Amino acid sequence: MAKVQLWGITQRYDSAIAIEDITFEVPDGEFWVLVGPSGCGKSTILRTIAGLETATSGDLYIGDRLVNQIPARQRDVAMVFQNYALYPHMSVAENLAFGLQMRKADPKTIRERVETVARMLNIEHLLERKPRQLSGGQQQRVALGRAIARQPQVFLLDEPLSNLDAQLRDDTRVELKQLHQQVGITTIYVTHDQVEAMTLADQIVVLNQGRIQQIGTPQTIYSYPANRMVATFLGNPPMNILQAIYDGSAFQVNGQILSCPESIRTCLQPSQGQRFDLGIRPEHMAIGSEGSFLSVEAIVVEPLGRETLVRAVVPEQGNFRQQVLNIQVEAGRQIHLGDRLPLQLSFEHLFVFNSATGETLYPS
Repeated sequence: MAKVQLWGITQRYDSAIAIEDITFEVPDGEFWVLVGPSGCGKSTILRTIAGLETATSGDLYIGDRLVNQIPARQRDVAMVFQNYALYPHMSVAENLAFGLQMRKADPKTIRERVETVARMLNIEHLLERKPRQLSGGQQQRVALGRAIARQPQVFLLDEPLSNLDAQLRDDTRVELKQLHQQVGITTIYVTHDQVEAMTLADQIVVLNQGRIQQIGTPQTIYSYPANRMVATFLGNPPMNILQAIYDGSAFQVNGQILSCPESIRTCLQPSQGQRFDLGIRPEHMAIGSEGSFLSVEAIVVEPLGRETLVRAVVPEQGNFRQQVLNIQVEAGRQIHLGDRLPLQLSFEHLFVFNSATGETLYPS
């Protein structure tokens, strides 16, 4: 096992920049997740660590060794891909043993390691089968087992669960977390699924357009996002964003007035007449009739069992188009399409973003 350090890693393809100034350090034995929308550069980072791509600039260390010029086969990392990449003509046991055989391990060590990994992943009854005889979840276990059997310094996972159905994906995610707790190998995991990022990671690296937006624990990033992109990417349903004008004491949202607490006014002054984006998560809103509220209209009602998700709009007014909100309400609440709802916002959980840059202004 080893720590992984990236210092100023940049990857250019002609005039296009895939990733720029990527700097972070994954401590020995931790599980880090790279997350972001498609095309943000997360797989490029993983492939650069693996040695499948060469950085244009910057330094990459595995342990205390600079590996910029060291080929992939000598970096002692194991990578699991989205498509599993199992050898179809080999049995499960042969697939598990392949990496050890390439490193010329002795037969006894190979046999013991294969048996140990098979028991760990609950696939010992599948050792004689070929990949075509396995389900998607079983194939994923074999791919993970082949990487684990090598006992590499670093474990790299590139969206390994994306080909599984929803229930199997949830089950495998839990097993993967338990597996990491057992083996303790330094792990870097790439996904676009924010649920996987939140549930698996010791630390999350949020990426967008090839640059790091924020690094932190799942709860820190959820509760204190650095900017609007991070705030809206993590959370299901995502954070609501409302365009507003600040008049020095209150926000105007499509002509409706929301009073502004002193703590926020202090942060924004002097900003009278400026536009801001207000962020509020669905769970931090309630339907009521007291205090400051927005009048919204329900356009979609989705019963989810323990709760109901309501999609509502703030009606169009002046230069503002109608704005859409997701609201979580208790399951027993009767809401119908077209209902006018007085929507209260919890200002304790309100975010204020610079409308131009997306930077979080409050809480600062």
